[in-house]
Amino acid sequence: MTVAATTLGAVVAGHATHRPDAPAYVTRERVLTWAEYDARAERLAATLVDDAITSGDRVAVLAPDGPAVHVAYLAIERAGGVIVGIGPRAGDREVEHLLVRTGASLLLSTPETASLAARLGLGHRVLGDESGPTGEASVAHHGRAVEDLWLLNSTSGTTGLPKCVMHDQARWLAFHELAVEAGALTPDDVFMSVLPAPFGFGIWTGHVTPTVLGAPCVLMDRFDADECLALIERERVSVLAAVSTQFVMLLNTPTLAERDLSSLRVLFTGGEMVPYRRAAEFEDRTGCTVLQFYGSNETGALSRTTLTDDREHRLRTAGRVIPSMHVRLFADDGADVTATGGPGIGACRGPVTCLGYYDDPEANARLYTNDGWMLTGDLCTIDGDGYLTVAGRTSDFIIRGGKNISAAQVEDEVSTHPAVALAAAVAMPDPVFGERVCVYVEPRDATVAPTLEALRDHLEARGVGKELWPERLEVRDRLPRSSGEKVAKGELRDDVRDLLASEGKSRGERERL
Repeated sequence: MTVAATTLGAVVAGHATHRPDAPAYVTRERVLTWAEYDARAERLAATLVDDAITSGDRVAVLAPDGPAVHVAYLAIERAGGVIVGIGPRAGDREVEHLLVRTGASLLLSTPETASLAARLGLGHRVLGDESGPTGEASVAHHGRAVEDLWLLNSTSGTTGLPKCVMHDQARWLAFHELAVEAGALTPDDVFMSVLPAPFGFGIWTGHVTPTVLGAPCVLMDRFDADECLALIERERVSVLAAVSTQFVMLLNTPTLAERDLSSLRVLFTGGEMVPYRRAAEFEDRTGCTVLQFYGSNETGALSRTTLTDDREHRLRTAGRVIPSMHVRLFADDGADVTATGGPGIGACRGPVTCLGYYDDPEANARLYTNDGWMLTGDLCTIDGDGYLTVAGRTSDFIIRGGKNISAAQVEDEVSTHPAVALAAAVAMPDPVFGERVCVYVEPRDATVAPTLEALRDHLEARGVGKELWPERLEVRDRLPRSSGEKVAKGELRDDVRDLLASEGKSRGERERL
């Protein structure tokens, strides 16, 4: 049976039979073997069937990242249900929205969510740490295929209530094959995924690829830079998966210099624009190679970098377009500008796209072109060698006096300042220019945070055009993160609007005195 035709539940059963004592998941406290993983998923699946879960019923999972989440996903698959994956950092409003929107009938979670489930009329079961005796249990598997609806997760956007994205296993099994080729992945690798399990990046790095390969995967219930480095050293991790924000945090912690990271050979990153200077620094300090896929929860991947690409292409571009994804670029008027290399809105149609948004025809109408191409919402170019470069999200441009300024470019330049650990540029409303450039900064050291003047002097010395200079600087000890671990720009946009409103009110009060 080929991987493309085999469900993850069947793959785990095979590992449990042929290599029962090999590690499947590893945490700071314990190891879950393939036999334990299989048995606990089987036992939970039997419980779900007892709870009257039948084929296609939605079962929500909300818990800190760890082996129990993956046990739950496997059990729901085997019971014939559809997983509703909710990020552990989702707020109460978002959680309620997803439970209602998906029509979930049961919530597997922590004891604290029982009252919410009761209020919404859902069944509730506490998802344990799966550390007890395995016992005996079996369930008649419902024979769902890899092309069936398998998972509903949410967009990890930064504004408004999230949309629900539909997934089958087939797309992630196809993605797995692309990842194996890109990073020369093998069963001998040791994976570490520090991403929230329900989202696309976390799905393939924590639930799919290690499982298909039969390789162990190291997990943390919540990302901590120092603990992450300790686990990489202890478990001899060879493949790390982390969004850009997280690997920058690894660079910023002093314990990086104290750890033996010689086992690490590949870092898969993405989710946000990869900062060239910091990514190059990570390679130099660890000896690993930084790779990325460019895409989204919805599209999967349009392009990728591989071990055969040189550093400039790996870190300055989003890699070569993937032929099977039939990537296109569309102008604002809908014209196909692929042949000229763009710029245009990236779009694709291929084996790793999602099944669309769940029960949301309006959102699907925006996601697809009239003839079926799935849109990314990003402005992209493709050069003569097939390398794709992302200029920025169409929603992530600052329009100052009619000129489009890429927030990603501003962030990339500001991040070159030695005192800056992380930067996020957002539009600041302005009565004259419409919008101005506001930059939020997370400093490396709170005692030596940069000033606006120092940032501008630094950019001028680098020869950066004034249109990319910040016009307002806000320093925060920690920038807010969305449930997908990206910087929550929606919160920052709200914050700068609130600051301007407060300052305007104070100014008005002073003028009346």
